Amino acid sequence: MEDGRNGLPRPPRRVPADAGTLTQLEAPSRPAHPSEPQPRQPWIFGRFLAGVLVLAVIVAGGAGAGWFVRQQSLRIDTADVLQTVGPAVVRVLATTCAGSGEASGVLVEGGRVLTATSAVEQPKSIVIVAPDGRIRRANLLATSPDGVAVLQAIGFDETPLSVPPTDPDPMAERALVGHTAAGKQVVNAVGSAADPEPLSQFMNAAKLGGPVVDKSGGLVGVVVGDTVQASTIVGLGKLRGYLAPAPTGLTVAAGGSCEQSRGPQAAIVPQLQVAGTAPAVEAQRLLGNYLTLENQKDFRALQSLYSKGLARSLTEDRDRRSHLTSYFFNPELTDVGPDASYARVSFNVLFAPTAQGAAGRNCNRLDLRYQLVRENGKLVIEKATQMSDPVSCDTD
Repeated sequence: MEDGRNGLPRPPRRVPADAGTLTQLEAPSRPAHPSEPQPRQPWIFGRFLAGVLVLAVIVAGGAGAGWFVRQQSLRIDTADVLQTVGPAVVRVLATTCAGSGEASGVLVEGGRVLTATSAVEQPKSIVIVAPDGRIRRANLLATSPDGVAVLQAIGFDETPLSVPPTDPDPMAERALVGHTAAGKQVVNAVGSAADPEPLSQFMNAAKLGGPVVDKSGGLVGVVVGDTVQASTIVGLGKLRGYLAPAPTGLTVAAGGSCEQSRGPQAAIVPQLQVAGTAPAVEAQRLLGNYLTLENQKDFRALQSLYSKGLARSLTEDRDRRSHLTSYFFNPELTDVGPDASYARVSFNVLFAPTAQGAAGRNCNRLDLRYQLVRENGKLVIEKATQMSDPVSCDTD
C-alpha cells in the first residue's frame, strides 16, 4: 500500500469470557468493609498549654478578688465616720487680740482639744460648744510652729478620739469633720495621703482645726492654716509628739493683752422661735444687725439702729467701753409684739473673765426685752430691759 502499512488483516482481539457487553458501564468496585481511620496520638503540648491557661485564669481571678478586697478595705463611709467621731468634734469660739475667733476642734486624751492656732491666737476668752449645745470653758495651753493649738477643756467628758499606733496606709481614704459657719457639723471625704483632694473645694473658716480621721474614726491629722486658702493637714507623725506624755514641738502660749478684742466677724441672725410674721421678720432683721455690728465693734454704725433718745445716752464711746471684749452668739427671738413694738431675745455673750462685772466668768446667757419704735418709718431700738439674771453658759 502507498502509505507503507502492512496490508494483511489483524487477528480479532480476544475478550475474556466473563467480560460484559461493550455498552455496559460499571462503577469501580469498592471493598465491602472500608478500613477504620487510625486513632490520633495525644497532643502533649496542647495539654500543657491548656493547663497553663487554666492556671492563669485562676491566678487572675484570685488577684482580682484580692484587689477588690483591698480596695474595699481602703474606702471610707463618711456617714458612719460622722456618727462615730461626731460627739468628740466641737466648735471653738474665742474673743482674741489676733485670731479669727472661730474654728472646729477635736477632743483627745486628758480633756485636751486640738484646734487651729489661727482661731485662738492671743485669746482673751475661749469656749467650746459640743454638738448637743453644751458650752464649756477652755484655756490655751500651747501652740506648734505648724499651726496646731492645744486647749484644755473644763468639764467636757465626751469620749476622746484615739490616735492610731501605726501610720495609716497612704492609699487609705480619709475624712474631715468640721462645722459650717452656722455651726452645723458636716463631713467631707478628703482622699488619701497619696492622692489627696484639694482642701479649698470644701473649706471654710469654721472647718479650720477640724480632725482628719480614718475609716475607723482614728485621728490621723488636723487641718490648720492662717487662712482658708492656706489650709493644710498636719499629719499623725507630728500629732503624736504634741500628745505625748512629755510633749515635743510645742511652745507655751500666752493670753491676749489688748484692751479691745474681737470674736468671729460673720453676720448672725436670731433664730425665730415664733411665727414668721412680717413684724417678727422685721424685728429679726433689726436685732440681727445690732448683734452683728456689736461683734464687729462698729459702734458708729450702731448709732443708726438706735432711737434719737437712746443715741444721746448710749454714745459711741460708752457703747465701746461696755463691749470691749464681748462676742454675741446663738441668739433666739422668743417673742415679738404684733406691731413689732417689742422683741424678746436670748443669746450667749463671751467676754474676758477680767472684764468689769465678769465675776470670774467668761460667758453668760442673757434674756433681754427690747422696746422698739418707729422713727421716719424705720424700726429702731428704744431701750433694753433684762428679763432674768444672767446665767453662766456652762450651766446645763
